Amino acid sequence: MRYGIRRTAICSTLAVGALALAPTAEAVAPTTATISFDCGVYGSGSATLTATQDGTSATINLSTSAITAPISVGANSVNSTLTLTNNGAGSVTFSGSSNPAIPAGSPVSTGPLKGTVASGDSLEAKSLKVVVLGITATCNATSAQSPGPFVF
Repeated sequence: MRYGIRRTAICSTLAVGALALAPTAEAVAPTTATISFDCGVYGSGSATLTATQDGTSATINLSTSAITAPISVGANSVNSTLTLTNNGAGSVTFSGSSNPAIPAGSPVSTGPLKGTVASGDSLEAKSLKVVVLGITATCNATSAQSPGPFVF
């Protein structure tokens, strides 16, 4: 019995130590934000951005009423680049060509847009470039990101 208790104590200590050394999941805050874009002749409106993080890799999904699909657009056919300011100075880009199928007249959704982040990055969307069927729409932010920048 003495060996059983000792073995249990050792196993418990090892388990707690392993948990303490396990990498923690990093989190971005906030996970969802809104912003307004002006896309020139293509329109203007609000956008919802949803961010996730896994270490130094991050993704942002975006849906905006600033651009609507004039015709039905197939899945994975929208090329997008989202540019964000980093801590109010430099910039970081997130890009991708993944999107759900978009029915004619519906708001454009794109993502996940992929990018690289570092701990402490504070990213706020500034511009969006969307290429659909060879047509490029460039959108510029007309409001601050709310409730604030994504902090990684």
